[in-house]
Amino acid sequence: MEALSRVIPKSKQARREALTFYIFISPWIIGFIVFTIGPVLASLFLSFTRYNPGNPARWVGLMQYETLIHDKIFWKSLKVTAYFTLLSIPLGLVASLSLAVLLNQDVPFLSGFRTIYYLPSIISGVPVALLWSWILNPRFGVLNYVISFLVGPSGLIPLGIQGPNWFFSEEWVIPAYVLMGLWGLGGPMIIYLASLQGVPTALYDAAIIDGANGWQQFRNVTLPMISPTILFMFITSMIGSFQIFTSAYVISQQGQSLGGPNYASMFYVLYLFSQAFRRYRFGYAAALAWILFWIILALTILSLRFSEERVYYAGG
Repeated sequence: MEALSRVIPKSKQARREALTFYIFISPWIIGFIVFTIGPVLASLFLSFTRYNPGNPARWVGLMQYETLIHDKIFWKSLKVTAYFTLLSIPLGLVASLSLAVLLNQDVPFLSGFRTIYYLPSIISGVPVALLWSWILNPRFGVLNYVISFLVGPSGLIPLGIQGPNWFFSEEWVIPAYVLMGLWGLGGPMIIYLASLQGVPTALYDAAIIDGANGWQQFRNVTLPMISPTILFMFITSMIGSFQIFTSAYVISQQGQSLGGPNYASMFYVLYLFSQAFRRYRFGYAAALAWILFWIILALTILSLRFSEERVYYAGG
């Protein structure tokens, strides 16, 4: 009986603590259900309907998904986004990791250099898009002005070289967006820098004793130890590249049509936006959103499966 009497108050206390816990987190739970789970389920329903703000949703089954198969702009947007992803991810990963390695060295004014390289990543969205639309402007842009000169023994020599049209060229528009993406290397750089500083110095000491040079230390010690961070950055970069919107929306309207020229910058989410908020085809836009969800999910699963034997986990 004494044991039972000792258990009952504890169980009441545990229930009271649990109730208090759920009361305190209830605002987040309600917000998550109303603003996240609710819209997700609503979009799934809308993807099987024909709906615009002026008319009630009408069930059409798989018709929206069947329409996607024959939509040339849909396939064009998927191709543009995939091309951008294939260019931006390797370049971004290599550049940010290289920058982190350089800023992990013991050099004077190290904190100042880290601050300088990180500062651009604080600014994002519309200001960055406008800034780069001026930098890469084919008529008065700074980059094309620099390209038109050559640095020689006697200084700057004007060559009269005309730079690309960048955002106004079907050939150069995606490389221009990739170049603009390097502006935000500071964020990934900080993550890599934290991972590099977590590598045990004893491993480098052992490698030096074995006669390993700098490149061998980087290849056989640094890369395996930070491989989970590389995988994380790869997956998040891939997801972000498939969701590019703000810069494309702002820049593609600078004297040209949305997604121009000739749909060469019609990214997937930009096309989704145009269907939803310009043509008011909310059912079709919901179907586009769910196709994007399954594409990202499939690529993420493939990345995790492919990396199982290539990523080192200390606790594994």
